[in-house]
Amino acid sequence: MNLKQIHYFIVVCEQRSLSGAADVLGVAQPTISRQVQLLETELCQHLLRRTGRGVAPTEAGLRFLNHARAIHSLASEAKQDLLAFRSSMQGKVRLGLPPRIARRLAPHIVHEFRKLLPNSSITITEGLSTVLREWIIGDKLDLALLYEPPPSVLMSCTTIFREELVLAYTQGATPTPPRQVRVADLIQYPLVLPSAPNTIRDLVDHTCRDLGVGLNIVAEIDVVHSIVETTAQGEVFTIIPRSAIKDLAGHDALAYSTIVEPTIRNNLTLAMPIDGSNKKLASATADIIRSLDLLHYLS
Repeated sequence: MNLKQIHYFIVVCEQRSLSGAADVLGVAQPTISRQVQLLETELCQHLLRRTGRGVAPTEAGLRFLNHARAIHSLASEAKQDLLAFRSSMQGKVRLGLPPRIARRLAPHIVHEFRKLLPNSSITITEGLSTVLREWIIGDKLDLALLYEPPPSVLMSCTTIFREELVLAYTQGATPTPPRQVRVADLIQYPLVLPSAPNTIRDLVDHTCRDLGVGLNIVAEIDVVHSIVETTAQGEVFTIIPRSAIKDLAGHDALAYSTIVEPTIRNNLTLAMPIDGSNKKLASATADIIRSLDLLHYLS
């Protein structure tokens, strides 16, 4: 049984004629007869009987006609719903990404977006999480990936990835850290960190403050590339996400130790405005991001 057979049967019953149904459907009469016969064979019932003026449904045919109309109506509603959904997927979506995330994910997001939403376009904006959060709240972005955003009743946030922070330093640094460094021992290392407000700085400060640990911060630099370049000179240390060592200039000169007791992990969240103006397309784009192998791309 298929929708074509059901459609043919309904039209035949309404026209009370195979030839009349053929005219309405623009299909040869033998084709309609064959499809109705297949339907009857599957249902093990005669659905039509011949009359002096054409055909009429049998008692079984009348019972099936009620089901056929319901099935046809449901299929039509489903089709219209998906057509409307497709229409709502036409437009432009605005996505915000932190710079390091953008370098890793943007090509894959664009590839999947073009494949799954060919009638829409995407604009990707890079910025710090603090700035992107303001744009989400102001409905200047439809969705964004943010690190540790402060809560707001104007946006929803869902964690999609967490990554540990490490103590990074040049090969042969003095003092040479062990493979694992306790938070309580970070005071031993002269650190270069971003100035507040900054996600990494906030995480480190909060963890150390809770444990009563002081830090030896010798410089504050807000550009991560510059932090890594400075650390590569061998006189200072820094705390960065582990994956950042692999994709920033100077990483060949850097080693790292994991930070323990406790481990410090950042929190990458998917944020969307509660009352966004482009919810359907934004949700479809969010599904694309969730479908990516973030562990592979961000580790």
